[in-house]
Amino acid sequence: MQQQSRQPDLVEGSLPVFVFPTELVFYADEQASHKQVLTLYNPYEFALKFKVLCTAPNKYTVVDATGAVKPQCCVDIVIRHRDVRACHYRVIDKFRLQVSEQSQRKALGRKEVIATLLPSAAQEQPQVRPQEEERSMKEQLADRVFFEQTAFQTGAFHTFLLLLNTLF
Repeated sequence: MQQQSRQPDLVEGSLPVFVFPTELVFYADEQASHKQVLTLYNPYEFALKFKVLCTAPNKYTVVDATGAVKPQCCVDIVIRHRDVRACHYRVIDKFRLQVSEQSQRKALGRKEVIATLLPSAAQEQPQVRPQEEERSMKEQLADRVFFEQTAFQTGAFHTFLLLLNTLF
């Protein structure tokens, strides 16, 4: 009798997602920083499909906000900040990468990446946040709504900037 090779059933949301970097920082005075790349890794023996969501889709363009990653490969996702204004300084936005098995609809895993626009790289000093402030910020971020990039942007090529930064 032949034994069938069967993958174990994965529980929705339990698959670890590997993305680098885990945080995006854009600088208003450095145009080169307005375009950044997220790399999504697939260390698994099966293909993954992915979707990138964002809390502020009007501020970013994501190239290839949906796609696939072959087994044991990676893909680069280009994210461009397209609304560099002072009113957006220090506002924390979030990108969420959701992955699923190529043939399935349910999201097997997700990873969140935070994105922040700062006025100048030269003026920024590393800050240590008190625990209370960090917890409050995490709670606020958890309550934000994510939107599909393509639903808010016109044109297929317009989907040119999205990435994930993880605060957690």
